[in-house]
Amino acid sequence: MRTAAAALTALSLVGVAALAGCSGGGSEGGVSQNAPAASRSTSPSPSPTPDWNPRPGSIAAVGDSITRGFDACAVLADCPDVSWATGTDDTVRSLAVRLLGPSKAAERSWNLAVSGSRMVQLPEQMARAAKERPELVTVMTGANDACRDSVRLMTPVADFRASFEASMRQLRAEAPKAQVYVSSVPDLKRLWSTGRVNELGKKIWDLGICQSMLADADDLGPAAVARRDAVQDRVVAFNEVLRDVCAKDRHCRYDGGAVFDFRFTGAQLSPWDWFHPSRDGQARLAEIAYRNVTAAEPPA
Repeated sequence: MRTAAAALTALSLVGVAALAGCSGGGSEGGVSQNAPAASRSTSPSPSPTPDWNPRPGSIAAVGDSITRGFDACAVLADCPDVSWATGTDDTVRSLAVRLLGPSKAAERSWNLAVSGSRMVQLPEQMARAAKERPELVTVMTGANDACRDSVRLMTPVADFRASFEASMRQLRAEAPKAQVYVSSVPDLKRLWSTGRVNELGKKIWDLGICQSMLADADDLGPAAVARRDAVQDRVVAFNEVLRDVCAKDRHCRYDGGAVFDFRFTGAQLSPWDWFHPSRDGQARLAEIAYRNVTAAEPPA
């Protein structure tokens, strides 16, 4: 989800440098009851996973800046220690820590995500993950495919699908039995709705963050509404691709739209960009992942 990083170097001009450190822990958020129907589609059904191991012994994480913990601990910086997937921070309690324990998490997990990456870069990350022979690979990517400078530049759904299918083939070529946990793309419109109440956040957004959704945050005119709806529709379509492709692989488990449905609050957004997850937000993502990975059955 990291976009226009160069423009964000101007943050000091709006007083961001005066902000305190990472966000502290907070209470769990609820689940949105207003998600578009497409995000909740029940067809096709998730593939049965009778041999799913709820306690994998090693984890590789691929994806974008969310998995790198970007802007969670310092402005314009990755903070993998607080990553929901593989971090070692005690307050986040990442998926790796919850599954493996702190010491083994440091030894048996690999964060191969790249801030700013899109789905087209995922096959390369999957190839790197496969070389580690992990028992579980976590995938969280797609936000940057919708977060572009304009709606016209968003990744076409067909290209998104082709790249995800290529990613799975890349993994299966060297790690045929590795389990894959796929997180849905977050609800970007919900992030806009939550963050737009913060005046400083809107000034930061104007520097170039996710302009397809966040440009002119207070504009509620027909054109702006249509633009945001187009981004939302694309995110829903991306999540349908993630669900469908994952359902064809017996060792893959999609989160059922859990991340998309999660209602991020201000406390769960970065104090430096009001867009990426804060430390508290990362902890919530870890909870969602742990619940779904350890469940006896895949999410509906």
